[in-house]
Amino acid sequence: MATKNKTTETEVSVSDFIASFVESEQKKTDSFKLIELMQEWSGYEAKMWGPSIIGFGSHHYKYASGHEGDMPLIAFSPRKAAFSFYIYTSAEESKLLLKNLGKFKMGKACIYVNKLADIDLGALEQLCKAAIAFLQKHPETAC
Repeated sequence: MATKNKTTETEVSVSDFIASFVESEQKKTDSFKLIELMQEWSGYEAKMWGPSIIGFGSHHYKYASGHEGDMPLIAFSPRKAAFSFYIYTSAEESKLLLKNLGKFKMGKACIYVNKLADIDLGALEQLCKAAIAFLQKHPETAC
């Protein structure tokens, strides 16, 4: 039996989410800056996905197994410990672009950054645009 994707687009206000969820004033400032930049880079308005992810655009994926769903093209979450960026793909280009990003930690598919001042925003832009291009060319992929 297929499981339902928990991370779906919601009608929650992004500004209300930041005001109620983000404690640090610096993280709030960084969050609004990221929204401005990611809207510009993606061409899409910020939307809430699930309870804590701010996403831009939408990508429908379908695996050979039959599992399918929707996800944002690019996204981030201003978590307490660090920003979680959902912008990384398995493409070689993403691996190369990470070299210029700055100070971050890497999970399986997430990039963790403490604050925007720790990274190069030009490299972040390149990573975001590369992720969008990759997903648009590979509909079977969910990063």
